[in-house]
Amino acid sequence: MSSGGPDRSAASPDPGASSPADAEPAGGPIRVLLVDDHPLLRHGLRALLEQVGGAEVVGEAGYGEEAVALDLALNPDVVVMDLVMPGMTGIEATRRLIDRRPDLGVLVLTMSEDDASVFAALRAGARGYVLKGTDGADFLAAVRAVAKGEAVYGPAVARRIRRFLTTGPASGPFPELTQREREILDLLASGKSNAEIARGLFLSQKTVKNHLTSIFAKLQVADRAQAVVRARQAGLGD
Repeated sequence: MSSGGPDRSAASPDPGASSPADAEPAGGPIRVLLVDDHPLLRHGLRALLEQVGGAEVVGEAGYGEEAVALDLALNPDVVVMDLVMPGMTGIEATRRLIDRRPDLGVLVLTMSEDDASVFAALRAGARGYVLKGTDGADFLAAVRAVAKGEAVYGPAVARRIRRFLTTGPASGPFPELTQREREILDLLASGKSNAEIARGLFLSQKTVKNHLTSIFAKLQVADRAQAVVRARQAGLGD
């Protein structure tokens, strides 16, 4: 397991990064598929990978379903995967990619650093997990490591893994959820609408919707009805 350096920007070329020649394996440049719903971020990552890292960005996807289709068509060496996107989540997209291509290197690049997201991604088959804001040189090193079959994690993620290994998982139902997500799931199981949950927790409805998207991904359910069933079976919503 390897860790990166201090968090800065992964989307801007870093003059301290290794030269393009260093980035290329014997068989040629690393072929990368970028998956993120923010075009500007993809543009920055493409510049970093191609101009500094010597990799070849063979395609870009803005959502999970598109990533699965492009992977089949383009056969990249590495998929750089965001977790929170419209439609299919990065967790589910990773699972489908790895089910089809077990040797594929998936590197998660995300803002989500909670334990549940980290371990859900690793269980889905991701080979690396780094945070947006990671230093450009460290991001390129992570891409190269994943392309070689190595596991790599940023320092913040590595600390969470060490803590999990030393203290064990959280107690109570759905330890993969954050405290806020459990509150929202409890209210959902009580029959509350998004608007009612938002008013009760003093949140915006958009924030509630984002939390629900995360809850569905972590519980591996398709919709709120399935989430309610899981929650009530665990004693929530009473």
